This record gives sequence, structure tokens and C-alpha cells, in this order.
Amino acid sequence: MSFTSPSGESAPTESDVIVVGAGPGGSTTAAYLAQHGLNVTLLEKSEFPREKVCGDGLTPRATRALTRLGVDTSQENGWLHNKGLRVYGGRTEPFEMDWPDLTDFPPYGLVRPRADFDDMLAKHAVAAGATLLQNTNVDGAILDDRTGRITGVTTKDGRRYHAPLVVAADGNSSRLAVSMGLNKREDRPMGVAVRTYYTSPRTNDDYLESWLELWDGERGKSNLMPGYGWVFGMGDGTCNVGLGVLNTSKGFGKTDYRELLKRWTDGTPEEWGFREQNQIGKVQGAALPMAFNRQPAYGRGLVLVGDAGGMVNPFNGEGISYAMESAEMAADAIVEARSRGFNTSSAERAMRAYPERLKAELGGYFRLGTVFVKLIGDPRIMKLCTTYGLPRPRLMRFVHKLLANLTDAHDGDAADRIINALCKAAPSA
Repeated sequence: MSFTSPSGESAPTESDVIVVGAGPGGSTTAAYLAQHGLNVTLLEKSEFPREKVCGDGLTPRATRALTRLGVDTSQENGWLHNKGLRVYGGRTEPFEMDWPDLTDFPPYGLVRPRADFDDMLAKHAVAAGATLLQNTNVDGAILDDRTGRITGVTTKDGRRYHAPLVVAADGNSSRLAVSMGLNKREDRPMGVAVRTYYTSPRTNDDYLESWLELWDGERGKSNLMPGYGWVFGMGDGTCNVGLGVLNTSKGFGKTDYRELLKRWTDGTPEEWGFREQNQIGKVQGAALPMAFNRQPAYGRGLVLVGDAGGMVNPFNGEGISYAMESAEMAADAIVEARSRGFNTSSAERAMRAYPERLKAELGGYFRLGTVFVKLIGDPRIMKLCTTYGLPRPRLMRFVHKLLANLTDAHDGDAADRIINALCKAAPSA
């Protein structure tokens, strides 16, 4: 294993690729590259295990990404499996929908705390041959004065690392991308999510739970609040409970999200345990950058993966699966570029295939998502959807597939064919 001490002592200063950020996108990129024999330095500003704000629930799309990476997702390996989604909205009783039975995706999702999940992925990258440096806070790019191309990075404590290609996997704020003039696009949706944990008898739930209506009391007799909520049983005596608000909502940026979470959970049944006296840890929040809100995904030697490139699904706020998928696509391009000789014109053509592939595979779907979030930002439309759309099981199964982006590319059913056609017809985000 190429693991170094948290201080980064004896670390290489020259690599084939530098990856900044050891979250799901960064560690997955590093693992794939190391598996192909590249010399990879993975720089992480914190020290593992460390906490990240997340729902901790994964759909079958993320399960597939983990399986492709070679991660054992069995229950014996510490994963909690779930078999579908329970949706509250439009009526008192929820809808329960199993994950679709597909060729392209497994029939189960997963739950695992992010502190453990990210630690596991980083160790997986190290086991593949990557060098992990913790407590290494990157604060800027080293640029070639002639070309403006990135040739390495500097850290807050004065260290310098060099490589022909640098991957920015440093999250929503992506200080590295910003230092190269890549700022967020304002025409893309953005969300804010907050979550905390409660001890709860609902901890052993084999469905992920989504709330499309947030009432601060009894349904229909209290205030309908902006956003959507979730409850994910962790299997350890606790539940991860949180909510998200989109910037298409009138309440975005003007809401005390922690107070909003309290008002909603105070309206849930007492026996669930979602009360202040059962809360574990603080309420914490994070931004959800959606639909490629930072572009281009490759340029001047810098590769964006995951949240750094705004690769969160606008339909459901899911980010981990897309971080891992973009990481695999980026690694494919980098491996091809290395085979052609870094810094050659042929290698540059190989690298340009990465953003083109992203847009071909996800661009149309993300564009549909941007339309969706604009529509549901209007409470009148949301009320129509929950009142007239949700009570129809066949429509709900279609929406379930659409929101989770779970369809078969070939030989799928009618819903799959409709969703795939819509994604192909939509212009790329």
C-alpha cells in the first residue's frame, strides 16, 4: 500500500496525475488510475475518518458504480441493503416502490455513513496503488507561464506537487477550479441540504424514505413548507433525517433551514423519536451543485469530477453515483491520454473526449432535471403533482424510474424507452 503519514512525509512531488480531494469522486478516480498502472498522488485536506454532510442512502445506481470499482457491497462487508423507496405525498398513506428489476442495475440500494464510506473508498484507492496524503490543503494551481496550463498545485503549508494532469475533486466550492477562473454557472439549479441523526425505532428500515410535502404539523391542517425531506434508517439504532430546498423555491436563501427541519420533525409521530432529546450531533448543511454548473469539465490540464463540476442529479439530489461515474469516465480518458504521451496534441484529443462523453451520457437527463426543478419550484404545480399525479401507481412507477435515473439502455419496458428518448431529444445541460 502506498499510504503516507498524515503530514505527507516522504511523499512524491512528481506524479502522472494529482487528484485533489479524496471524497467519492477523487478516491474513485485515483483507484481506477492506479489500477491501470499510473503514478497517482491523492491529496486530502482532512484526516480520515472525517464527517461529510450527506443522506447516507445510495440508490442502485451507486451500487453499480461501487461494484464496477471492485468494492464488495455485501451485507457481510458492513453494508445495509434497501429494496426500494417509500414516498409520502398527496395522501396520508405512503407509496412503497421496490427498485425496478433491470438488466443494467442491481435490485438493491445501500446505506453507509459517509465518514465510513469515504474512508473505505480512500483505502480502496491506496490498495490499488495510489499515494494518499492527508492534512494536505491545496490552495492554488501552478501554471505554465506560456500556455496557462496547470502543471501542479501548491498547499497552504508551502509544499508543491507536479503532474501533467490534475483532477479537481474538491467539492462544490472547488477552490482549485476557481483559481483557474472556472466559476459556477448561475443558470443551473442549486440546492441546500441539512441533516442530523436521531435515535429511533425506525432504524432497521429496508426502504429509503422521501417526503415530497413538508408540513409543520398535521397534513392539510398546517403550513406547507418549501423543500423535500428524507428519513434513512442506518441500522445502528439511528436514522439520518434531513431536508433539501432548491433555489427555484421562493424560500431559498431566506429560510432558517435548521429551524425548518425542527418544525417538520416536530410534526412527525412522537413514537418515531425525531425530537431534540434524541438528536445525535449537530444539524449540518451542504450545497448541492446540479446539472454541470461548472464547465468545461476539462481544459488546460484540469479535470473536474463530481461536485466540483456540478454533477448532482437535479431530480433527486443524488451526487455520489454521478461523482463515481464521472470519475470512471475521467480515468478512461486519462489512461488513453497517457498511452498517447501526455502533453501531445493526440493526448489532448483524448482528454476532450471526457466532457463530450459526460454530455452524451448525462447531459440530456440533467437538462430535463433543470426543467423539473423550475416546475416544482412553483407551489401550485407541486400541489397539482401531489394531488393528481402521486395517487396513480403506474405513473408513480414511471416517475420513480425517472427521478432515480434507473432504466435499461436496451430492451427496456415502455417507461424505459420513453425516458431514454426524452433524454436523447433534450439538448445537453
